[in-house]
Amino acid sequence: MLQRSFIINGFLLIIFSLLGTSGFAQQDPQYTQYMYNALSINPGYAGQRDALSVSGLYRTQWVGLDGAPKTQTLGVHTPLRNERIGLGLSIVNDNLGPSSETYIDANFSYSIPVGINNTELSFGIKGGIHLLDINWSKGRFQNPDRLFNENVNLFSPTIGAGLYLHSKKWYLGLSVPNILTTEHYDDFQESVAIERLHYFLIGGYVFDLSDTTKFKPAFLVKAVSGAPMIADVSANFLFNEKLVLGLAWRWDDSVSGLVGFHINEGLLIGYAYDATTTGLNNYNSGTHEIMFRFEIQQLGRLLSPRFF
Repeated sequence: MLQRSFIINGFLLIIFSLLGTSGFAQQDPQYTQYMYNALSINPGYAGQRDALSVSGLYRTQWVGLDGAPKTQTLGVHTPLRNERIGLGLSIVNDNLGPSSETYIDANFSYSIPVGINNTELSFGIKGGIHLLDINWSKGRFQNPDRLFNENVNLFSPTIGAGLYLHSKKWYLGLSVPNILTTEHYDDFQESVAIERLHYFLIGGYVFDLSDTTKFKPAFLVKAVSGAPMIADVSANFLFNEKLVLGLAWRWDDSVSGLVGFHINEGLLIGYAYDATTTGLNNYNSGTHEIMFRFEIQQLGRLLSPRFF
């Protein structure tokens, strides 16, 4: 018990020490179906599906607006046989104006039981590479500076950490996906800026409304120094373990509709549409996001019945 307490306190100290560091930058990619894309947000989620899980997501934002963001993610993770350790690989590609950014990260998690009702606390770390490519030939830009006439290709390492506390009915996670500074292209200011730390807080709870209906409210809060806080709130219903219907709201940004289909025990596909609620709604026709999750049952195990 003393050793477990020491590990928890030590890891919490590391996390909050990281939260106190600062840099400069723009926001990381955002997702409407974040509840199915947790590995790209929190490395502590690695292995938590109790199966070999493969998920992918494609998001095209503000359709009709030139240079608007487009994001693709791919995540693969699995627990090891001792069930305490999870491993994962996360790939995120984000395009904005003339810039293309790619993150490739290896994820590691270690889980320990805490409290009652099968509650576990997972410690996660991730490390990888960040690739930034800026091609100024993609469009016209106002800045006459010579710097913005030369293409940019940058490589930098990434290190992140996260905590993920969960049971069969609920989850709560805190993470810093990258504690190292890197350079971004700011499409609105037409400048290259250094990234600030991003902090993610996620959570959700599953209510059994009946034998055939489950209800899961969830939230995601993303904060970065120098930029507005982003808060997402969603409510999804699962009917007969097959059909998912939901609504989501992003603070001062958009409202969304979500739908998902469990094609079979191991395959889930989903779609989300965001309607912009800011002045940008006059210049775009909304945001589309599609996702899939494919899982392979491991020998001697059943796929997790959890709604997350």
